[in-house]
Amino acid sequence: MRLKKFLMTACLAALPVLGASIAQAQGTLRIGMTAADIPLTHGQPDQGFEGNRFTGIPLFDGLTMWDLSSAEKPSVVIPGLATEWAVDANDKTRWVFRLRRGVKFHDGSDFNADAVVWNVRKILDREAPHYDPRQVGLTATRMPTLRRAEKIDDHTVALFTAEPDSLLPINLTNLFMASPTQWERLRAANPTAEATWNAFAREPSGTGPFRMTRFVPRERAEYARFDGYWDTKAKLDRIVLLPIPEANARTAALLSNQVDWIEAPAPDAIPQLRQRGMVITSNAQPHVWPWQPCFAEGSPLRDVRVRQAINLGIDREGLRTLLGGLMSIPVGTVPRGHPWFGNPSFNIRTDKAEARRLLAEAGYNAQRPLTLKVQISASGSGQMQPLPMNEFLQQDLKQIGVNVEFDVVEWNTLFANWRQGCTHASARGAHATNVSFAAMDPFFAMVRFWDSKMAPPVSNNWGFFNDPRFDAMIAEARNAFEPAARDAALARLHAAGVDEALFIWIAHDVSPRAMSPRVRGYVQPQSWFVDLRLPFIQ
Repeated sequence: MRLKKFLMTACLAALPVLGASIAQAQGTLRIGMTAADIPLTHGQPDQGFEGNRFTGIPLFDGLTMWDLSSAEKPSVVIPGLATEWAVDANDKTRWVFRLRRGVKFHDGSDFNADAVVWNVRKILDREAPHYDPRQVGLTATRMPTLRRAEKIDDHTVALFTAEPDSLLPINLTNLFMASPTQWERLRAANPTAEATWNAFAREPSGTGPFRMTRFVPRERAEYARFDGYWDTKAKLDRIVLLPIPEANARTAALLSNQVDWIEAPAPDAIPQLRQRGMVITSNAQPHVWPWQPCFAEGSPLRDVRVRQAINLGIDREGLRTLLGGLMSIPVGTVPRGHPWFGNPSFNIRTDKAEARRLLAEAGYNAQRPLTLKVQISASGSGQMQPLPMNEFLQQDLKQIGVNVEFDVVEWNTLFANWRQGCTHASARGAHATNVSFAAMDPFFAMVRFWDSKMAPPVSNNWGFFNDPRFDAMIAEARNAFEPAARDAALARLHAAGVDEALFIWIAHDVSPRAMSPRVRGYVQPQSWFVDLRLPFIQ
């Protein structure tokens, strides 16, 4: 407790430098993020989905987008820059999208079919003058079947996939539309495409509800409301984003009025925050905090008995207590009652006796203990409280004879390593990686991890899982264009994944936030994302 008080005092002492120059203007919302840097602002953010939340969705739009208006129901995909879409009845690899008319980029140029083709080429066409390899890893892994775009007319575009893929409209929520006109203007003063994209990141132009007015790497980004926005205008005049990766520092920033809103407050500070009148929000959401196993030769996690044993050996109630109740206990990637849950025979629970039995059956005992190496981060997007949570797991799993070692890296490094795979040098011999993930759609929840074709560098099958049964189930789901048939296929896929214990399911995030009572109108949706048009400062 003395150490906590010392850390809080030290953080408070340091924070005036952080926020002294931020005006307390009416309508300015100051947010303390968990990221250590401002996510990229060239149109395809890094820093995981915290990037989408804070620099993707506010500055840019996709053809499709998430409905973030309600706290009472799960978010669903709705029209964005496209008003409607349909797969070609005669060619299931061709989709036709009708585009919204009258939409302007922040620079005043028109959004149209040419802009869509240009934005698809920036990540898929190596011959395009504006191709950016840095954006490929941030985007293509999230829509790996997309191959090209073709203009039909100014307000209609066709998108083509490598194979029939009913999930494409969901994937497209991650392809943000940047202004070709702004990029071409900046190109005149820059020698290369990379230099031009760097300049674009300092002066981004999207179609989103906010436009960026100031950018200081590792320090802040400032936005102003875009009054030319095509949809409902934001209530806020300004937003200031501040990277504060350490939980106690974020908490101190809120308590000292340096910010109005923080992500993932320190759990043991929540009583103090409430006592000081701060509002704590949380909600059920499709966001998983796991260890993802390596299935390569030599990994002890190749053995399903070991994976099941670790799932059974975790005291999740104890972990929830550590987090002040701010997590939910998983029984898979989706909860019971979800259309994709299915009927798994393996029941994820705490049963240390059964865990020890399974480990013994797999050949591990007191004379030959199991040692695991897990690559983790110290902070980051959706990582909740990664250091205390992993330290809890380390102590907890000793009770079943499992010794856990950690390789702690910076969040963006961990995220980049995720795309390299467990056999790559960047994994440094880790048997599992601790990257949290959003599970709001089938591709993000299951396909990218369990499809053998999604192995690095294509997508996020970090562990190189390869099972023809799963490939067949995924193909069935991709080819199911009717929702009921697709849900049934996904339920079979999820049940099989639970039975094979393809993750160590540890926690589901409930996205706790703490904010000043001056923040009004905020809606905490059942989503990893938020609609920053809704809140205002009173």
